[in-house]
Amino acid sequence: MSRPSLAVIAPGLTQGADGIWYATERETLSYPEDGNDACLKVEERSFWFRHRNACITRLMQVFPPAGPLFDVGGGNGFVSLALERAGFPAVLVEPGPAGARNGQRRGLAQVVCATTEGAGFLPGSLPAVGLFDVVEHIEDDDAFLRHIHGLLQPDGRVYLTVPAFQWLWSQEDVHAGHFRRYTLGEMSGLLRRCGFEVEFASYFFRFLPLSIALLRALPYRLGLRRDEVHPDPERAEREHRGASGGLASRLLERLLQAEVERLGRPRRMGFGGSCLLVARRRATA
Repeated sequence: MSRPSLAVIAPGLTQGADGIWYATERETLSYPEDGNDACLKVEERSFWFRHRNACITRLMQVFPPAGPLFDVGGGNGFVSLALERAGFPAVLVEPGPAGARNGQRRGLAQVVCATTEGAGFLPGSLPAVGLFDVVEHIEDDDAFLRHIHGLLQPDGRVYLTVPAFQWLWSQEDVHAGHFRRYTLGEMSGLLRRCGFEVEFASYFFRFLPLSIALLRALPYRLGLRRDEVHPDPERAEREHRGASGGLASRLLERLLQAEVERLGRPRRMGFGGSCLLVARRRATA
């Protein structure tokens, strides 16, 4: 599977001396400036990031892309690197300079420091797009997904994850720059309105909603932790590390592996802390 020529399909980019492709102007993002560096500290040890990678990779084996996947808003390249190792060439498209640099340090061959608009990707030029916990950061999600639809090649696929259920909204969503959380029905309906055919949709992280509700959403609704200007990095690291050793660790591993196996069949899960969808571009929106 050959890699695309970014100079041809993205006229808004220029390649810097460091090898990263840059847009001419920096763009405004609904994402904390230190967000990528904060994620970098926990990604490798985080059961959440590792399991999300496993689920995405397994579903892409069932619904493979027609060419390289453009990992839009791909942060530090943690997903892109996992896809590369699984045999799916990926292009990291991350507007945050810190994330783009981190992705390059991880060894990714093609890194774009821009939004899709800033890069100027040509209509119908992308074989596949990944939006992994990105859409919730976009205020006008409808316009954004229509834009992505226009960038995809005919029958090109979009793979996406988003946080589930607005009733799980908490201070962590505020810190992260989210505009909303979704149900599967809401996201599926949005994709269809934007010209996509939804091929598969499922929840995952089935065990997380209860803990999110008790430890995050309920305190937020009670007015606790709302005055926190910045998230507690030590608490975040503990939460992402999950169970450490013993029976609890083995139970968590079995729960996560069962989800990966279920997605490989593929079989839908009706409840969870996140949504995972695959959709194909229809000819017209």
